[in-house]
Amino acid sequence: MATDRHIRPEFARNMRLVGYSDQAGRSDGVQVMVERGHAYVGHMFSKGFSVIDVRDPANPRAAAYVAAPPNTWNIHLQTHGDLLLVIEAKDMFAASIFQDERAYYTGSLGEKVGTAAPQQASGGRDWTAGLSVYDISRPEAPRKIGFMPVDGGGIHRIWYTGGRWAYVSALLDGFTDYIFMTVDMSDPTRPVEAGRFWLEGMNAAAGERPSWTSGRRFGLHHAIVHGDVAYAAWRDAGMVLIDVKDRHAPRKIVHRNWSPPFGGGTHNCLPLPDRDLIVVLDEAVLDNLEDGLKHIWVMDAREISNPISIATFPVPREIDYARKGGHFGPHNLHENRPGSFVNSNLVFATYQNAGIRVFDIANPYRPEEIAAFVPPTPARLMDHRPDRPHVVQSSDVFVDASGLIYATDYNAGLYILEMT
Repeated sequence: MATDRHIRPEFARNMRLVGYSDQAGRSDGVQVMVERGHAYVGHMFSKGFSVIDVRDPANPRAAAYVAAPPNTWNIHLQTHGDLLLVIEAKDMFAASIFQDERAYYTGSLGEKVGTAAPQQASGGRDWTAGLSVYDISRPEAPRKIGFMPVDGGGIHRIWYTGGRWAYVSALLDGFTDYIFMTVDMSDPTRPVEAGRFWLEGMNAAAGERPSWTSGRRFGLHHAIVHGDVAYAAWRDAGMVLIDVKDRHAPRKIVHRNWSPPFGGGTHNCLPLPDRDLIVVLDEAVLDNLEDGLKHIWVMDAREISNPISIATFPVPREIDYARKGGHFGPHNLHENRPGSFVNSNLVFATYQNAGIRVFDIANPYRPEEIAAFVPPTPARLMDHRPDRPHVVQSSDVFVDASGLIYATDYNAGLYILEMT
């Protein structure tokens, strides 16, 4: 534990530190969920996930760690009630081909992993691929109760807010990259695939051929589902809205892509249905703005089949973050999950080497930054890839119903913050 007496941010405005955890030395984190006073953190490099007791947010305490299967990632997860859903996928950043991150973020991932070729046998793969389900009625002792295997590289990210349906991005045999899949959770001990959707050109096994250039990543990061619409972030393919009224047969409503001229990497599509808006975030994926300046966009979605960009969020400029090193630009949004802090005017984002940012979009044509917190340089690097810069890389942000802000980092632990 550390308090604001021990940790000094590089920059802070209208936001203060409440508590800190190095996650029992596993200070790398990707997705974070907070459920009933416990934070669940997926690790990028520590081979599993951790549970942090945050019932006293000023004194968070590591409560549990669950190791991943060999050569497997547990970077993303979802909680609801007594259930925790965790992805199982090939540990991409442990593979020699992806030690230079350009290889991961450009081109067909399925071809590089070896899953796109339909004739390739799955035997001999040394990772676990699928969706794990845990009982977290005792948060300090997660108990695995279910698993849905998939043939391929595995699952990347999940959307699950309880009930029958979960939604995942999956790298499957025969496809060039991650596609959209619906999952029936009627029996949490036996989740089963229900339906699939992909962009034409991704199904290599069926003879489809990409219409995009070879250096592009046309793969689903994940979708947020509201009602019968999935708002899907498709990396270099932009945003795809999918009708999921029939969960067994999802169908396209509209596909919008602004890359080129902009740099791609679409990571979140957050619907604000009460305002007929969508907030769309493009992830910065390469160091020193090599992939260009990325934006957070405001889309007018009054006509769901014709979403239109009406604004971009302001870019942090207290210092020259592009020269700081590492990734500068948006990474993730707080996604207004039921039971968390839900607000259609305030948008919380991680900005990697520029920390955590809060924006007010009461006027959707003029988003305004109202708070920021840039953590200090990490004590050490958990990132084992060569030549990684020693700078903060704020990864995910979650805001609980009381307004406390939880932020992870690839190297720097879990920060618990509040707006002032």
